[in-house]
Amino acid sequence: MRPLTEAETRAVFEKLQRYIGENIQLLVDRPDGTYCFRLHRDRVFYLSEKLLKVAASVPRDNLVSPGTCFGKFTKTQKFRLSVTALDFLAPYAKFKVWVKPGSEQSFLYGNHVLKSGLGRITENTAQYQGVVVYSMADVPLGFGVAAKSTQECRKVDPMAIVVFHQADVGEYVRSEDTLT
Repeated sequence: MRPLTEAETRAVFEKLQRYIGENIQLLVDRPDGTYCFRLHRDRVFYLSEKLLKVAASVPRDNLVSPGTCFGKFTKTQKFRLSVTALDFLAPYAKFKVWVKPGSEQSFLYGNHVLKSGLGRITENTAQYQGVVVYSMADVPLGFGVAAKSTQECRKVDPMAIVVFHQADVGEYVRSEDTLT
C-alpha cells in the first residue's frame, strides 16, 4: 500500500470532480478526522489516517481491503470509479437524476436510463456531466454520465438515452467476487 503519485492523484481527482465538483475537499478534511487515498494492487482505497497506521502493520500479501475501494486503475492507467464509492459520492453530488419506479430495475440490471424512465433531473445539467442516479424515494442507485443536457431532455423522444450507465448497486450481486 502506497500513496498515489501525482499523475494518479490527478486522474482520481479529475474523475471525482465530474461527480462532486469542489466538494472533493470535504472528502479529505472531514470533521471526524483526516482521510486519504492509497493505492494497493491497482485499486484506490479511501481510509482514515488512524486506519492507515493500523493497516501498515499488516503484511502486504495478507492485506485485502484496507478501506473503501473507490475504484481501480486499468492497464492503460485510466481510473475507473467503482460502485463502492457511491455512499461517499451521493451526499456531495452536484447533479442528480431521479428514475421512475418502473425503470429502477432496468437501471439496476446495467442498462442506460431512457427518457421514458426519467423522473426528474437537476436543472442546468450539461451534456456528458457526471450524475448520481436516485430512485424517486431519494435512495442512491448508482451513477452515470448525462447523455443529454437538461434542455435537450425536454425535447427528445421517449426511447432516447438520457443517462449512460456507469455503475449501480446491482453490481454487488452481479459481480460480488470482483469488487474486493
